[in-house]
Amino acid sequence: MTKFLLAVHVLAAIVAIGPVTVAASMFPPAARRAIEAPDDVRAAETLQLLYRICRVYAVVGVAVPVFGFATASNMHVLGSAWLITSIALTALAAVVLAALVLPRQTALVEGVAEDGAKGATRQATARLAMFTGVFNLLWAVVTVLMIVRPGSTTGA
Repeated sequence: MTKFLLAVHVLAAIVAIGPVTVAASMFPPAARRAIEAPDDVRAAETLQLLYRICRVYAVVGVAVPVFGFATASNMHVLGSAWLITSIALTALAAVVLAALVLPRQTALVEGVAEDGAKGATRQATARLAMFTGVFNLLWAVVTVLMIVRPGSTTGA
C-alpha cells in the first residue's frame, strides 16, 4: 500500500504542480505582451489559457499533500524534521499561490492595474514574477527534501 500511495503522490506532484509552476512562470511575460499590444487577440487568449491552467491545476494540486500525508503515515515518518519542514514549505507555497500569485493574475487578466497607467501594469507584472519565483523556489526546495531526505533508505 505504501508503494501505491507514494506512486500516486509523486504522479500527482508531477501532473499537478509541474503545470502550475510552468504556467505561472510564463504568465508575467505573456501579460506584458498582452499589455503592450492590447489589440492582439492571441496574446489575450494566451493569458487566459495560462491563468486557467494555474487555477485548475492549483485545485488538482491538493492531491499532492493529501497523498503525501497518507504515504508519510504509512511510512511512520510524520514526526521527521525533513517532513515537517516539507509540510511547512508546502503550506507556504500554497499561501503564496492563493494569496499572492492567483489574485495578481486575476487583476492582470481583467485588465486592472494599480493606477491604470502602463508603468503601474509593468510594475504589477514584475511583482507577479517575483511572487511566482518564490512559489517555484519553495516547490524546488520541497522536491529536493523529498528526494534527498535524511534517513533515506535509498542510500543517497
